[in-house]
Amino acid sequence: MISAILTSAGESTRMGTPKPLLKWPDANLGRDVKLIEYQISQLSASNIDQIIVVLGYKADQIVNYLAGDNVSYVINNNYKKGKSGSIKTGLNLVDDAAQAILLIAIDQPRSASLINKVIDSHRWDQRQITSPTHLGKGGHPIIFSADLKTELLSITENKQGIRDVIIRNEQSVQRIAIDSDEIRLDLNTPNEYNIAYRQEWGKIKL
Repeated sequence: MISAILTSAGESTRMGTPKPLLKWPDANLGRDVKLIEYQISQLSASNIDQIIVVLGYKADQIVNYLAGDNVSYVINNNYKKGKSGSIKTGLNLVDDAAQAILLIAIDQPRSASLINKVIDSHRWDQRQITSPTHLGKGGHPIIFSADLKTELLSITENKQGIRDVIIRNEQSVQRIAIDSDEIRLDLNTPNEYNIAYRQEWGKIKL
């Protein structure tokens, strides 16, 4: 069993509007959906068994777009303190039967096929951490063995968050090369979003 934690609690300060509510192209539907809907649909279409969405800022609006039998959500009331707190909030809902935990953020839209590539590599290699790379640079999503849950629950912003866990377990990290810059996509600013949005529509053949 693999659980996914989708962090979607931040204030989106640099974007200027809540990222989960941004529009994003859905190739299957041939139209725009909310970014949160896209992320959940792709996780649901992948080999993920449990999806945990961590909400915070504007949770009352975003919760209306959550759907799926394997989807649950939790509120991080301390979302202003950083992403580490949201990850730890989500970890508390991870099923005891989970063998691995995939971490992904709302501003990192990933296709189900890419998610499955990372999952398949993790299952095949069986090291404790699987981290995708593109042209030698790290990306997301990252998968952690559930054996590292206690370590993940100890992360803090001032200790580099999950990066600290990766550094401490460097010998148990599998880095897989992905032939796509999708793993590096990160929507932090309006300019980054606008470029990525246009490029995504350019990939879709209606």
